[in-house]
Amino acid sequence: MNFSIQSLYVWYRNTLRNPKYRWWIIIGTVAYLISPLDISPDFIPIIGQIDDVLLLSLFVSEVSSLVIDGWKAKKGTVENSTTNPAHHAPGETVDVDSIPVK
Repeated sequence: MNFSIQSLYVWYRNTLRNPKYRWWIIIGTVAYLISPLDISPDFIPIIGQIDDVLLLSLFVSEVSSLVIDGWKAKKGTVENSTTNPAHHAPGETVDVDSIPVK
């Protein structure tokens, strides 16, 4: 079995970005963080908190990214609804957001 931290990160990020599983990942992450049963038990000084700190930093960065993306999408929808995006002057630069497809 080929296992790496990178593959775990990609799985976590992609699953969190999937609306179908988002709340399950959020609930599971919070449950893991408050649970005394961890990969490295919390009663071991420093080592016990490493997995919690890593997961918490990953969780905060991904959720904040989702919130910012949602905010930008909502703001873009409001801006696009006030102007007609189909009518652009020739040579005008049009900003688009790209989404990686895997």
